[in-house]
Amino acid sequence: MVRQGREIALDASEHFLGSDEEGLLLRIAHDSLVEAVTNAKLPELSPYPLTESLKEKHGAFVTLRSHGKLRGCVGYISNCEPLALVVRDNAYNAALRDTRFTPVRPSELSSIVVEISALTTGDSPETPFRRVHSPSEIKIGRDGVYVERPPLRGGLLLPQVAAEEGWTAEEFLTMTCRKAGYPSSAWRDADTRLYRFSAQVFSDEDYV
Repeated sequence: MVRQGREIALDASEHFLGSDEEGLLLRIAHDSLVEAVTNAKLPELSPYPLTESLKEKHGAFVTLRSHGKLRGCVGYISNCEPLALVVRDNAYNAALRDTRFTPVRPSELSSIVVEISALTTGDSPETPFRRVHSPSEIKIGRDGVYVERPPLRGGLLLPQVAAEEGWTAEEFLTMTCRKAGYPSSAWRDADTRLYRFSAQVFSDEDYV
């Protein structure tokens, strides 16, 4: 399988999946989507020829779009489950459990485009996050952003969002704060923790 689409600007050492592995994850996501919508079940992973990389523990997000519009997006942040399982589960979750949307209907399946964001390893094997202290440390097109103000719940935006929207690093942080429910300028506060993270991002459209 040959990739045709755009690339997120990962460092070479972070590009951990080959095109065949990307294609298999997209297949797993679609199979999970169909099972979720038609039977409210998850497919077994044993029939799939999983590589060692797909068995490694990584966080991942599955994004669903229909006719160019967001239809669901759910993911796991921490590196606590095998990547193939995370993709399978979150294709199901994006279809049925994203509370921002009604569940995907069987009639929509033919129009759904799947995008997967497989998170790379961060400051430790358990997390994709790398602590930052300044917007200058964030590279648009490479990094996603996570902001946190304990004990409040944090907020996250994926790497491709800022590139698609044409944001600067400061705008990216501002919009992530808004998503978290914080004041727009909360990222400037001393008690706000800022993190960046990277992901290998690929979709159906990359393999047309």
